[in-house]
Amino acid sequence: MPVAGAARAALLAAAAGAVVGAVHIGPAATWLPGARGALWPGLDGRGDPSHVALTFDDGPDPVSTPRFLHALDALSVRATFFVLGHRLERHPALGRLIASEGHELAVHGWRHDRPWWPQPLRDARDVARTADLVAEAAGRRPLWYRPAYGILTGGRWNAARAAGLRTVLWSAWGRDWTAGATATSVHAEVTRTLRGGGTVLLHDSDVVSAPGAWQAALGALPGLVTECRRRGLRVGTLADHGLAARTPLIE
Repeated sequence: MPVAGAARAALLAAAAGAVVGAVHIGPAATWLPGARGALWPGLDGRGDPSHVALTFDDGPDPVSTPRFLHALDALSVRATFFVLGHRLERHPALGRLIASEGHELAVHGWRHDRPWWPQPLRDARDVARTADLVAEAAGRRPLWYRPAYGILTGGRWNAARAAGLRTVLWSAWGRDWTAGATATSVHAEVTRTLRGGGTVLLHDSDVVSAPGAWQAALGALPGLVTECRRRGLRVGTLADHGLAARTPLIE
């Protein structure tokens, strides 16, 4: 191949690679809370202004999840649990228990990994098989998807759409995954940005967090629910949050 032709081919290959990379990682800009809240409020979990959606990631865990179920029952609150497929496969009875107590099961992917490289076929497979396990445990198809680390790539977004799931991230979190988290710090961090219509992210498992970090979220729960009620806000699941399921969020 002549030198000019080789250079042209190299440029075309580089351009194609750049396009693939942009399609893959472009949606990850939605991780930025400011941009997400302003441009994609549905993805931010903005719903009924008189309601707060309470969500938990990374379970189910046989040590910690039952304690959250007990605490939520004592508070008369139902929540949405974004579960990992490989955890639910290992603890299906716990998934059934979550659903039987009136909580909502949703999809957090198969494993809690970072999407450094485009793997659309694996994304589609992992989201679909997690959704199937959730449907088996809950007795109905799930409505929601939240990608691991909140990183929404092109492949993950398409996988969720193919599975009939709506992607929802969060508008307030407790930073409860860190070793230094306490019930007080989690409460302060959530209430710092919490507004009516918001979606709160906490964790009912330390499978990808600092060991024992879930205790900070558990300890903060009563105070958070009390604060929401003091503001006149109901606390519940994403299904009760006024978000339309199975609709595209980014066009």
